[in-house]
Amino acid sequence: SPELQFPIFITFLSVYLIIVFSNLIIFVTIVLFSPLHTPMYIFLCNLSVIDTLYTSTILPKLLAMLLTQCKTISFLECFIQVYFFISFAGAEVLLLAAMSYDRYVAICHPLHYLIVMSPKLCARLVFAVWVLGLLDPVAHTILIANFSYCRSHHIDHFFCDITPLLKLTCSDTFPVELCIYIYGTVLGVSAFTLTLISYVFIISTILNIQSASGRNKAFSTCTSHITCVIIFYGTMISLYMRPASTYSPQQDKFFALLYIILIPMMNPLLYTLKNKDFKNIFKQLIKGLCLFVMDERLLEEPIFDKMVLKTSEMV
Repeated sequence: SPELQFPIFITFLSVYLIIVFSNLIIFVTIVLFSPLHTPMYIFLCNLSVIDTLYTSTILPKLLAMLLTQCKTISFLECFIQVYFFISFAGAEVLLLAAMSYDRYVAICHPLHYLIVMSPKLCARLVFAVWVLGLLDPVAHTILIANFSYCRSHHIDHFFCDITPLLKLTCSDTFPVELCIYIYGTVLGVSAFTLTLISYVFIISTILNIQSASGRNKAFSTCTSHITCVIIFYGTMISLYMRPASTYSPQQDKFFALLYIILIPMMNPLLYTLKNKDFKNIFKQLIKGLCLFVMDERLLEEPIFDKMVLKTSEMV
């Protein structure tokens, strides 16, 4: 209803700003402080970028529709949304698998960690995540873009996603469904399997640690990541892997909203609240900014203006 549009706009705008700034803080902190230039934080830095980008693929257009009450989108904008949303979602799947492998090496082979997770391997993994993520949706986005949409142009969703678009076309959807199945199997299932196997070995190793303090310390290094994995895959499975007979546009919108908003908001909290290294460095960053602001304000005091004025008069 019109009376609810502005409150909803303010809510989504606030959420979007929180997502952008919280992930930006993580990115800037990791980039600026060399002690955080380790594989775990490099992966976290890329995760922050991915979360910001796929949220920015959807929410700005949604905010514009809420503000202007214009609920139209061009074909070009629609398929750009489809492409980048799937790209960044695929990149996150692969990145979570790489982070799982990093935690596996750190916990199961701690003495070999620096050798195995070398800067070269870390760079290759990050490169592969982005390249495969960006290549993943090319084929089915092109196929969907060439469909005939003769049934309707009204998308029963708040953004362009594959499932509602397939409901509108009168073209044969089998090639796209086959393409999605192949890519989903090769990338999605492979990444999920790697993540699952990594955590089987991690949990097995942790349970074999004799001391309770050692087990707690080991668990603390992977708690944030495994929570993130559960939320991410739980949402994705609910959104895309339900039986066709149970498909509901309202459920689709609900799970899509969780995916677009909940995960990017949760990741900064999960990875920073219990991380002592990150919190200590972040405190240093805030302290440095406060000192800088105080120095700037001090220079603006009237006493400095008078001192400059008298000096100029003497000259």
